[in-house]
Amino acid sequence: MKVIGLTGGIGSGKSTVVRMFGELGVHWVDADDVAREVVEPGTPALARITEHFGQDILQADGALDRAKLRDIVFREPAQREWLEGLLHPVIREELMRQLHPGDYRLPYVLLVSPLLLETDQHALVDQVLVVDVPVETQVERTMARDDNPRDQVERIIAAQMPRDKRLERADHVIDNNRPKDEVARQVRTLHEQLVQNPD
Repeated sequence: MKVIGLTGGIGSGKSTVVRMFGELGVHWVDADDVAREVVEPGTPALARITEHFGQDILQADGALDRAKLRDIVFREPAQREWLEGLLHPVIREELMRQLHPGDYRLPYVLLVSPLLLETDQHALVDQVLVVDVPVETQVERTMARDDNPRDQVERIIAAQMPRDKRLERADHVIDNNRPKDEVARQVRTLHEQLVQNPD
């Protein structure tokens, strides 16, 4: 079974596009969801993070304060490297487990990951699908969605692979800067292509 890596910068609309694939019966695994699962209360990864950053990194209920951690790691590159070194292998192992459902019939699955090309997750996929929008659209959508200030959004975008480099690595591109029905048409066309020509 082929694994297609679906990626795109923050605010590009990966979730919208993957839901369209889901409506066509495609199984997908979201690396962000898995990243949250591996740091839930009681997990070894959360224990290591708390040991490294201190109890202040936890919310009152014992869950990870993701906003506080994000703020630290985007201000301090060395801390981001430490965190990625801890989490990427754990996330990779769990992704591999979830990518292969037992009774699945289609010839491909999707691995959805914003950092597919920035991490070793790209080694898990056979082809790369990029959901693409202009950088200014990324900024506006992310500010509206997450209520983040522009400078924080721009720092996040700067930490990701540049748009042109991401497009160079793409086997397929979905232009998500179009009306929703046109995006859905692109998804259906690509789905049919992947089903008919899985190689």
